[in-house]
Amino acid sequence: MASKPDPTPGSMQTEVFVESSFQENAYVLWPAGEPACWIVDPSFPPQCDELCGFVTERRLTPQAILLTHAHADHIAGVDRVIERFPGIGLWIHPAEEELLGSAKANLSAAFGIPVRSAHRPTRYLQPGLELTLGPTRWLVLDTSGHSPGGISVHCPGAGLVIVGDALFAGSIGRYDFPHSDGSRLLANIRSALLSLPDETRVLPGHGPETTVGRERTSNPFLVE
Repeated sequence: MASKPDPTPGSMQTEVFVESSFQENAYVLWPAGEPACWIVDPSFPPQCDELCGFVTERRLTPQAILLTHAHADHIAGVDRVIERFPGIGLWIHPAEEELLGSAKANLSAAFGIPVRSAHRPTRYLQPGLELTLGPTRWLVLDTSGHSPGGISVHCPGAGLVIVGDALFAGSIGRYDFPHSDGSRLLANIRSALLSLPDETRVLPGHGPETTVGRERTSNPFLVE
């Protein structure tokens, strides 16, 4: 059997880790041949421990925990990751900071499993901000509505967007929470995500990955 070719240097590598209770997707992202990586939305153990083990095994250097939003299932592993990798950045939209430290605000208190982080953000992810990961460039997009300051991050060069709980394969994020806004969410999906090229890979916070084109033409919440 022929061996799988090595990734092209600089191409974006992604590894997904699925949390068992909420089926939340956390991601490790790194450009091929580069040590720098991001950890996106680490959740409850053992998921967060598994991704930390992966980072160590691959000899990657975690630059930041990047949070698409701060609902409990997307932040439950933050403190364990920081304990494992002291000095790692913690990046989030400023409107999500309250949720990061409050079990009531991030909805976990209602489930009887209060989640809060002892750590404060080291960088605020405002829409329009440009980020770099190794040689790759990323743009922060406003996809709030599911939560007060939900963001997505898009890498044009890799044809990839990480969307948290804004958009799913065949669905969109819930907007029945006290801090949600369905009209805002739909408007942001249309302006920030459906404006991307059809072939753009969409990595959501739950469920399988999809593409912008697939959701534009088949998502029942978006088809006009």
